Amino acid sequence: MDVLAGLDPEQRDVAEAVRGPVCVLAGAGTGKTRAITHRIAYAVQSGVVEPQCVLAVTFTTRAAGELRQRLRRLGAPGVQARTFHAAALRQLSYFWPRVIGGDTPQIVESKLPLLVEACRLARRNPDRGELRDVASEIEWAKVTQVGPEDYPAAALKARRTPPIAPEEVARLFEAYEDLRRRRNLIDFESILELTAAVMTEHREVAAQIRQQYRYFVVDEFQDVNPLQKLLLDTWLGGRDDLCVVGDPNQTIYSFTGATPHYLTTFAVEHPSAKVIRLVRDYRSTPQVVTLANRVMARSPHRLELVAQRPEGPEPEFTEYDDEPAEALGVALTVKKLMADGVPAREIAVLFRVNAQSEAYEKAFAESGVPYVLRGAERFFERPEVRQAVVLLRGAARSANEEEPLAPGVHAILSGIGLTPEPPGGGKAREKWESLKALADLAEDMAAEGADLTGFVAELERRAMEQHAPPVEGVTLASLHAAKGLEWDAVFLVGLTDGMVPIVYAETPEQIEEERRLLYVGVTRAREHLHLSWALARSPGGRRSRRPSRFLDGLSPRTATPPPVERRSSSRKAALPVQCRICGKSLATAAEQKLGRCAGCPADYDEALLESLKAWRTSVAKEAKVPAYVVFTDVTLQAIAERAPVSEDDLLRIAGIGRVKLDRYGDAVLDLCRAAAGVTGE
Repeated sequence: MDVLAGLDPEQRDVAEAVRGPVCVLAGAGTGKTRAITHRIAYAVQSGVVEPQCVLAVTFTTRAAGELRQRLRRLGAPGVQARTFHAAALRQLSYFWPRVIGGDTPQIVESKLPLLVEACRLARRNPDRGELRDVASEIEWAKVTQVGPEDYPAAALKARRTPPIAPEEVARLFEAYEDLRRRRNLIDFESILELTAAVMTEHREVAAQIRQQYRYFVVDEFQDVNPLQKLLLDTWLGGRDDLCVVGDPNQTIYSFTGATPHYLTTFAVEHPSAKVIRLVRDYRSTPQVVTLANRVMARSPHRLELVAQRPEGPEPEFTEYDDEPAEALGVALTVKKLMADGVPAREIAVLFRVNAQSEAYEKAFAESGVPYVLRGAERFFERPEVRQAVVLLRGAARSANEEEPLAPGVHAILSGIGLTPEPPGGGKAREKWESLKALADLAEDMAAEGADLTGFVAELERRAMEQHAPPVEGVTLASLHAAKGLEWDAVFLVGLTDGMVPIVYAETPEQIEEERRLLYVGVTRAREHLHLSWALARSPGGRRSRRPSRFLDGLSPRTATPPPVERRSSSRKAALPVQCRICGKSLATAAEQKLGRCAGCPADYDEALLESLKAWRTSVAKEAKVPAYVVFTDVTLQAIAERAPVSEDDLLRIAGIGRVKLDRYGDAVLDLCRAAAGVTGE
């Protein structure tokens, strides 16, 4: 096999640079994974290095699995491709009994249980949301090599905004570390620290590891943090057979301790380094590439991308009156794309913060657009997927080799919730999408001649590598969760100042990281790119927002929003919604839903509200969805206050559209009529 065939000139330069140090500056969509896997394969094929002496390091299990797959296809199956943590844990577990003694400590999957206990010892009432932020602060401190005693000063210098006083964080940090050590536990940061420490303190361990691994490749080098750099330097032990790959313009994890400094100064640290730039963009159309280049036009580390694909449509910029209109407009545009032949799984809606997803979940559900949330549970960790794999594994043990794969898998999955048609939305829809993805994978493998045993083996391999099968739905994800992915069509939504850049980005460095986040979003799109923003949060609200400053000078025109049919009469009015008690304009969505100011006296039937809540609990339990998916507390209170007795009355309440009316209207009206002593309509 000629592993250099098919590479472009710059990719070939990377592949032929078989000895380090090598620094590859690779722009988005330029084929960096192709370049480095061909480099490793060429080095193995030409006898420069034995495959078992190569350690390729990346940041996610999925990316490591992708590297291994490609290397197998290129004839280098013995290469180790792992995450930093997986590689370090493997070494630590092997040497621990010899140099420390006893069993390797148990890994702490979450810091929260120990932090809850630390709070109790400090007689502090723990708040779980607050503690999650404290855990993030501890992780930042540990990867940047900051101890509890130095945390307050370091946090101040780094402009961290901890949820509680820095001195309190330091005390909880110290208590957490004390509890962890006394119970012989290690967290993910400790795995890296201890591996480096064992190598530093035990020369024979360092010698054995360095004898094993002589050839290093590190992907996404712009995301390396000081602790990972410490471990990498310890692995190298002064050697320089190292190839690093990254793009400083895709540094979007500085808040976790990642820094592009090691990438941008690689040639300073290694004066003999060969630096190669990959700029041929094979992912996106010239129109998308042009916009990406303009977003980063002022970056000191700019890589001017050169599009290799045919021409495509111009990116569209759309301004909406309010957030619900934006969500509904995006849903309608998505439906049109799907009707034109773009598969749902090849469309993504990307936002700055996860809280923005709710409006799109609602709009997509009401518009009949299938969707999947990314960044929540991993696919193979979902309860329904775990249950399905267990059942399929059991069936494979007694399977008849003559039995067709696809019908057998469908029969098993039908027993746990796979139906011919998808349910409406919420958790039930998510479960159905997961099972449907497994069924579709079975059909694909059946076409290749696989049996049930082979299918189960493929699932287990994918679970190990976190290689989820594609789910047939539009992806809803944060910009951070979208890194490393790509789609035919991408919608970047909520692009207002205060959101992109986020309101708490204050320093020039923080503002530039927000610009890079937009760049990452733009470069996820292959062909269709839509950018949008809303001037107000809710219908009738003050149109005081302005488009993101990053869009200044980028938009040649603003597209006219698609016609939007409002779901409720309260949304048709352009005038501010007024309080039905005092007459003042209502500012918040909750007040508008209630139809009164938060401070104005409520007048409702408490018994009716309790009946509505009991009904909602029963419906949510039956559908196996959270109660708020049926109706939020504010909507129930609005129903109790308005006491509607007809469908028109119910539709006048914000938050209730035709879909919810069709699904729940009769039951709600029956409860309201009973409370009012009304029979009939």
